[in-house]
Amino acid sequence: MTKSNAQRARGAQGGAMDLASRIDGALDAALTAYEGAGAPPRLSAALRYAVFPSGARLRPRLCLTVALASGDDDPRLADAAAAALELVHCASLVHDDLPCFDDAPTRRNKPALHRAFGEREAVLAGDAMIAMAFDVLARTSAAAPGRDPARVFALLRLIADALVPPHGIIAGQAWECEPAADISTYQRAKTGALFVAATMAGAIAAGAHPAGWRTLGERLGEAYQVADDIRDVIATEAEIGKPVGRDAALSRPSAVQAFGMGGAVARFEALVEQALASIPLCGGRQKLQQLIRAESLRLVPEEYLERAA
Repeated sequence: MTKSNAQRARGAQGGAMDLASRIDGALDAALTAYEGAGAPPRLSAALRYAVFPSGARLRPRLCLTVALASGDDDPRLADAAAAALELVHCASLVHDDLPCFDDAPTRRNKPALHRAFGEREAVLAGDAMIAMAFDVLARTSAAAPGRDPARVFALLRLIADALVPPHGIIAGQAWECEPAADISTYQRAKTGALFVAATMAGAIAAGAHPAGWRTLGERLGEAYQVADDIRDVIATEAEIGKPVGRDAALSRPSAVQAFGMGGAVARFEALVEQALASIPLCGGRQKLQQLIRAESLRLVPEEYLERAA
C-alpha cells in the first residue's frame, strides 16, 4: 500500500469511528433519559440489551453521511434522527425474532431478546423503542427552541411513514402473514422503508431538499434485503449472528426463491450500481460511494459468491 493509500485508509477509518461515536453517544443519551428512579429495571436492561453492542448501524451511518454531504448545519438534530432510525430498526429486529414470527433463538451472536428476557419484556421493549424514536426528536427540538420546526416536523412525518402501512416496515412484516406477496412490494416495505427514511432524514436534518435522496434509499434498501436473502442460504449462523435457512423454513418471500441464486446475485450487484449512480452531486459523494462499496463487500463477500458457484 502506498503512503497516500494508507493515509486514505486511515482517514476513512477515522471517519467511520467519528460516525460510530456520534451514533452510540446519541443512543446512550436516549436510553439514559428513560432510566433511573421509577423505571422498571428489567425493561431498562432489555432496552440496553437490544441496542448495545451495536450491529452495523448502517441506517444511522447513512443518515449522518448524507447530513455531512448536505452541510450538517445542525448536528444535534442529525444525531437525533440517526438515533431515532436505529431505535426503530432495533425494535423491528426484536419483534421479528418473537415466537409468533421467526422464533429466532439468536441475534447479533447472542440470545435473542425474548430468549434472554422473556417474550413479554421483548414485546414491551420493541414497543418502547418505537415510541422513543419520536420522543428523541421531540426532546431534541425542545432543547433548542430556535431550531427550524419545519425540519423537526418533516423528520417526525418521515419516521411515521417508514413505520405505517401501506409502505412502512409494519406493512412489510404483515406481508409475511399473507398467503402470497409480490417480492418487490414486500422488500420495499420490509427493508427499503427505513433506508429511504435514512437517506432523506440526513438531508432534512441538514436543511437540504430530501427528494433527491429517495432513489438512493430505495435502491440500497432493496439491495440489502436481496443480500439478506442470499446470506440466509449461503452464510453460516456464526458469520451473520442469527439463524440461517429461515426463509425456506418459514415460506417467506425471497429473492433467491424468486430468481435463483445466480439471479439474486445479479440483482444485488445491479442494485448497488444503481444506488451509486443515484447519489446527487455533492461534496460528500465520494465518501458515500466508499461507504456503499464497503458495505456491499461486507454483505456479500467474494467467499459467498464462490460458495454459490
